[in-house]
Amino acid sequence: MAYIGKRGIVLSVLAAVLVWAFRTSPALVLSPQLKEWKQSGKFFSHGQFKVFYHDETGKGEAGEVVLCIHGFPSSSHDWVKVWDGLQGRFGRVIASDLLGFGFSDKPLDHNYSIFEQASIIEKLLETLEVKEVYILSHDYGDTVALELLRRFLDRQKSSEKSAAHLRITSVCLLNGGFLPETITFQWVQYLLTTSFGPYLSRLSNLLPFSFRRSIGKVFGPDTKPTPAEYDDHQTLLRWNDGHLAMGSISQYQNERVAHRERWVEAVQQSTIPVHLIYGPADPVNTPVLLDRYRELFPRATDTVLNSKIGHYPHVEDPQSVLTAFFNFLEKVASFKQSSSPGKM
Repeated sequence: MAYIGKRGIVLSVLAAVLVWAFRTSPALVLSPQLKEWKQSGKFFSHGQFKVFYHDETGKGEAGEVVLCIHGFPSSSHDWVKVWDGLQGRFGRVIASDLLGFGFSDKPLDHNYSIFEQASIIEKLLETLEVKEVYILSHDYGDTVALELLRRFLDRQKSSEKSAAHLRITSVCLLNGGFLPETITFQWVQYLLTTSFGPYLSRLSNLLPFSFRRSIGKVFGPDTKPTPAEYDDHQTLLRWNDGHLAMGSISQYQNERVAHRERWVEAVQQSTIPVHLIYGPADPVNTPVLLDRYRELFPRATDTVLNSKIGHYPHVEDPQSVLTAFFNFLEKVASFKQSSSPGKM
């Protein structure tokens, strides 16, 4: 009886901790960097929801616009280390926090979808009167980018006048599981898709070391985030109770499987250049991704970074990413020139 009593006490304490972790969490404090990012951005409406975005001018030609699409479970703030470099090359740089991420609204009972995220971006660009973009995307954003590419190609084939819709000049992907057969799931990624997801996320507030460990594992061995960067990542994740929506958002993994052919065919049939910038020390998107990418898309190109760069190349080695991206853009410019009317 004494044993049962002790076990009951332990279970009761554990249950109380879980309930407390689920119902309470530390107050959010924005770092100076996040405050500046939020204050310099804007919001636009998607139905009843507010979506955060950045739209800034650069030093390049006015018609040259780059659209940056972030990954999971991140935000547009991921692009801050390459932002100045992009402004030096383009006339306009745009990035939004997708619905459920960053400073955007994060409805808990929402049926999150790659298709809706693509539609939100199209609406944002229409609102900003942007007609043509270069796309730079990462992770989850890669699949959103491929859906935008598929829609662009479908319009080209149809009787619709493409001038009335978004035109895509090129697509540059960073490490992402857009080929679901190549993904090596981390245990926490699986748990987030189950009913344990909200509790696991709450416990990340109670056990910050566990949260840092799970995020840090996808970075390269020498490029781990600083303590301040970990804190910013967790703050943006928890903003508007976003950690409670991660389970719903994580269902995009099932979408990638269900609609794999739609997005694979988009690259295979692409009439515009597609490029992959790849960090090979990625435990989720291992070099199997690169091999499969080259096999499926022989006309697409790629850049392989230093062997110690992991899942977040633009955060871990921003200068190398900018160099690779700009080198790709030189090829895009040659492609545009050879494809223009009157060229033989």
